[in-house]
Amino acid sequence: MNIRYFAWVRERVGKEEENLELPADVKTVADLISHLKGIDEYHAAAFEEEDAIRVALDQEHVETDADLGNAREVAFFPPMTGG
Repeated sequence: MNIRYFAWVRERVGKEEENLELPADVKTVADLISHLKGIDEYHAAAFEEEDAIRVALDQEHVETDADLGNAREVAFFPPMTGG
């Protein structure tokens, strides 16, 4: 699965994107976040404040309880503000 990181999430992880083979037990976005936090200290720091991160599956905003299904891309980013 292609995983993309934006803004401060990217800065903390230290990369813009990565392709990962996910374990069979990673079925939801929440499972994915838990898996990513266990990769290393950079991922753990990026996902330390889970409530401050938004997610999109194949460019559609979803909640963390969303099923990954056949998604090809997951994107993580902070909430957007504007004015």
